Amino acid sequence: MERVEYLQQFVDETDWYNGIVLGRLLRESIWRPFPRPLQSWLRNYIGGTFLYFASGFLWCFYIYYLKHNVYIPKDAIPSYRAMKLQIIVAMKAMPWYCVLPTVSEFMVESGWTRCYSKISELSWPMYIVYLIIYLVLCEFGIYWMHRELHDIKPLYKYLHATHHIYNKQNTLSPFAGLAFHPLDGILQAAPHVICLFIVPTHFMTHIMLLFCEAVWTANIHDCIHGKIWPVMGAGYHTVHHTTYRHNYGHYTIWMDWMFGTLRGPEDDSEKGE
Repeated sequence: MERVEYLQQFVDETDWYNGIVLGRLLRESIWRPFPRPLQSWLRNYIGGTFLYFASGFLWCFYIYYLKHNVYIPKDAIPSYRAMKLQIIVAMKAMPWYCVLPTVSEFMVESGWTRCYSKISELSWPMYIVYLIIYLVLCEFGIYWMHRELHDIKPLYKYLHATHHIYNKQNTLSPFAGLAFHPLDGILQAAPHVICLFIVPTHFMTHIMLLFCEAVWTANIHDCIHGKIWPVMGAGYHTVHHTTYRHNYGHYTIWMDWMFGTLRGPEDDSEKGE
């Protein structure tokens, strides 16, 4: 298959994604004349916003209302004001967050990355092997990006501190998951895109993982410790928000274990330091 014909598969796939979202909300005559990057950005913005509110409201309804005082003590439930402020910060950043997947799609369509279109081009075993390598590299990249956002003082002061005003159980909620300075959120998600140049990556899987970020980050800010090893659950991430110097990992605790920054939720002897 010639290169131009092969790259057309990615273009057709993003057209399909655009049709699923934009085609259901707008007349085709409205969005189809837009430049392709603008179509992708608009689809990412609509999809990301929907996912943020759907996951946030459903999870808050479940843990704060249906399971009231079961998973979280009453005095640890965040106020409506705190959640409203988190939503405002996240919504201001959302248009900028959506630039990253839009750029990554453009690079994939242009043939600059190592993305492939169909799993059948490799095999299921190789797909799984490459996916594991991709996830490990992403975990490594996100860990160090997050850690440097703390260790490099100007980055913390001007970027990451926006997120760390939520530093107690009763200020953390699923809505805090995307309440970042826009550049902070992009930097922490950037390893997902950088890895496309390193590891053969299934395009649809890459898109799905980017949107899974929104769901996962909501989950790790709900203060419920799931105790599923080696998952970096909310219990570990709450420790990060209270000590500022532990548990920089994203999906797992392995990087923190390897680099000496792991601290379990059970061990509160250093809390507040």
